[in-house]
Amino acid sequence: MAEVKFCGLTRAVDAEHAVALGAAYVGVIFAGGPRLLTIPRAAEVFAHASDTVARVGVFADQTANEIAKTAEAVGLSIVQLQGGGDPARVEQIRQFFDGDIWLVHRVKDGNLPAAASELATYGDGIVLDTFVPTVLGGSGQAMDWDRLAPRLDTIRHSKRLILAGGLRPENVARAIAAISPDVVDVSSGVEAAPGIKDHERMTAFRDAVLEASIST
Repeated sequence: MAEVKFCGLTRAVDAEHAVALGAAYVGVIFAGGPRLLTIPRAAEVFAHASDTVARVGVFADQTANEIAKTAEAVGLSIVQLQGGGDPARVEQIRQFFDGDIWLVHRVKDGNLPAAASELATYGDGIVLDTFVPTVLGGSGQAMDWDRLAPRLDTIRHSKRLILAGGLRPENVARAIAAISPDVVDVSSGVEAAPGIKDHERMTAFRDAVLEASIST
């Protein structure tokens, strides 16, 4: 069964609902955009996230030391590098942070970036997100899953494969059938407005994932 990550959280009530739905991961954004949180705000969001879920922080170009300080302040389990990460940067972060590091690969026209196979060996998880020139994530645009699927053999290895990019209750089952990810990552697809989650859509997303897992 694919695990669920609800990302782009900005309210404690949404994190609490994610936990009640059985989400494996809850995520907040430190990488900019309309869902950007400060450390105190992130701490408030995570206040109702129990130990049953992993806390993910999404970063862009912060230094390794800045990432580590933020991770410690809000109790992150996972650092997600939305702007990508070269091997040297990953090693720098590991000097300060002992949790997992997920590297984002931005998929364009169903194709992986040229360096995806090499970079996959350095991270603990591989996040596939849709390439949109003006934003790093949370665009709400889906990718060509059928075209992408046969290209994933070179990066699966023993890493966790996290599928993001335009997922919503109406299409997540089809995405799971095509990609077979370990984790499905949703943000804008369950929102009433940027950062404001719609609890009915969150529940529908969880239910669609459960149904897809039963049928495969």
